[in-house]
Amino acid sequence: MNAEAATSTEDPSSPPTVPCTVVWCGGRPYVLEGRAGRARWMGTDYRGRPESLTSAELQRRGWSHRRAS
Repeated sequence: MNAEAATSTEDPSSPPTVPCTVVWCGGRPYVLEGRAGRARWMGTDYRGRPESLTSAELQRRGWSHRRAS
């Protein structure tokens, strides 16, 4: 088995890690902001207030590259 191929493959259920990437979660967009030392996903809650999520929280809630129709 090729060990290099196994380590370079990312888990498709994990959110992207590139700053400024947009994903959808719960019908709302979230943008990955790179902060010194810690990245966070910024979006809004159901009342339109700013909401910050970690990658783990985003993965737990479910996310997509496309808006649900």
